[in-house]
Amino acid sequence: MTSAFTINPDHPALPGHFPGNPVAPGVVVVEHLIDALARAHPGRVCTGVRRMKFLRLLRPGETVQVSFGEAKADGITVKASVAGEPLVDGRLSLAPV
Repeated sequence: MTSAFTINPDHPALPGHFPGNPVAPGVVVVEHLIDALARAHPGRVCTGVRRMKFLRLLRPGETVQVSFGEAKADGITVKASVAGEPLVDGRLSLAPV
């Protein structure tokens, strides 16, 4: 399953992260990944982040493409990219709703 999202330039976390050079905070990116997971696997809920490696900065307005691996009993892999360039490589913990 694939999904996409964009961090809007008016997101409230951006003005302080970093002034004059806005970068989406990692926690905001993870929040969007978890939202995408909820849409892709409505019978599962994310219970934690097992591993999350950020591979580049995310600027507001950039479109993030998200893909999930096969959902296993204990988790799912997640990969995200921007214009084909890797953004995130990680694994989320799952539980049934």
